[in-house]
Amino acid sequence: MYPLKKGKTAQQAHVGLPEGTFEEEHGRKGFYGKSAHLYHAHPPTGWVRFAGKLRPHLIDCNKLTPSDQADPNGCPVPFLGNSEVVLSVSRRTEPMPFYFRNADGDELYFVHRGEGVMETDFGPLTFEPGDYINVPRAVTYRVVPKTKDNFFLIVQSKGEFEQPDKGLIGQHALYDPSVLVTPEPAPQLGDDHEWEVRIKVDDEFSSVFYPFNPMDVVGWKGDLTAWKLSMRDIRPIMSHRAHLPPSAHTTFVTAGAVICSFLPRPLEQDPEALRVPFFHRNTDYDEFIFYHDGNFFSKDNIAPGMATLHPRGIHHGPHPKALANQAAKTETDEYAVMLDGLNPIHVLPAGEAVEQKDYWASWKQK
Repeated sequence: MYPLKKGKTAQQAHVGLPEGTFEEEHGRKGFYGKSAHLYHAHPPTGWVRFAGKLRPHLIDCNKLTPSDQADPNGCPVPFLGNSEVVLSVSRRTEPMPFYFRNADGDELYFVHRGEGVMETDFGPLTFEPGDYINVPRAVTYRVVPKTKDNFFLIVQSKGEFEQPDKGLIGQHALYDPSVLVTPEPAPQLGDDHEWEVRIKVDDEFSSVFYPFNPMDVVGWKGDLTAWKLSMRDIRPIMSHRAHLPPSAHTTFVTAGAVICSFLPRPLEQDPEALRVPFFHRNTDYDEFIFYHDGNFFSKDNIAPGMATLHPRGIHHGPHPKALANQAAKTETDEYAVMLDGLNPIHVLPAGEAVEQKDYWASWKQK
């Protein structure tokens, strides 16, 4: 079916909106499929109340209290999830006194705060804020922070975390593959006291014990390994004439989810172009955003360490103040991690306990 056009519309999406209208993108398959652009006389988020369970969510992850924050033998706390991905927070203050192996899924660590080393079968990887660490399923590892105030966002996935297909923009766009860091073996030989390897299978923990340090790998080869990517090495794609969709900022793809990184960049220069995210109601994905650092100007009263979840079926987009002030901004100053989930993402009990239930009202005109 060829694109159709009826009534009062813009000539191109996100550019030159008819005066007094608010553009909404109604899309399929996230931002990868068919779409329609609807031009409303009122903001699609101009609601006055909600009824039923469907609503946008704001979760203050700073208030989560995983058991590993106070107990070195503790573990992260899951706060959102579905059958394919689970999002957890770790606030570990002390080195793990055990090694860990997740046989339920691959893990992607995002370092929100803290510095230290992750010891893995393949060797150690140092970390600092803004780092992603990809830990394939069943890799044995141990987190050894050198700071006390640490905060990790962890995404567990049923599938592997892969680099996106960069298509027309070429393999060196977003980030050159050469910036990926892989570990050098650092066998811990001669450490002959008993070590526990804690293994998670079917969300239950079992342990195996060794009379030596299991980090005894002296060499490795192959195309499966732990690796690290820093946000500092991601160079976002930009268009000075049109606002690009979140899919242009894809960092990882995995089964049932797409992960994007939002980073500081110049805003669109064309006077007719939108400078804030356009209103949209994804019909196939739930959208999660974790706010890492900076000034999140498209949302009011958002602080680092908070997260939003916008479920399919209802609109989301800029708050009224951001929409009104977009012409005054020349660049973004924000760092955030977005995950689009193919299947509905559920708020788990820990997340519900720290949710701001009136978040939906933040779109009301003051």
